[in-house]
Amino acid sequence: MGAFTYPIDIGDPQGQRYERVEALVDTGASYTTLPASLLRRLGVQSMGRRRFRIASGQVMEREVGQTWIRIDSEAYVQLVVFGSEDQALLSAFSLEGFGLAVDPLGKRLVQVEGLLM
Repeated sequence: MGAFTYPIDIGDPQGQRYERVEALVDTGASYTTLPASLLRRLGVQSMGRRRFRIASGQVMEREVGQTWIRIDSEAYVQLVVFGSEDQALLSAFSLEGFGLAVDPLGKRLVQVEGLLM
């Protein structure tokens, strides 16, 4: 599948203020990863550090937090990973929460009725 980015809005913990980022749609990622500076600017608090195994097999420790993600007009609270400044990944877990799947040919996100039942 060809990689593509999609605009998502990241909210503060109260869901009152949002900032837009272009996130790489990464169906191989378990958790959505966002720039730590963006999360801190929005007031997202770390809930602690967790260990993650990345595709290369390397184990990394990262902070995690919880905040709002809005895709198009839908918004839900999601667990997110504090990443590097150039890292905005939209994960399979987040897509499933929104009832979305990837259309690899059209490089877009589509509603999946089966996930909504």
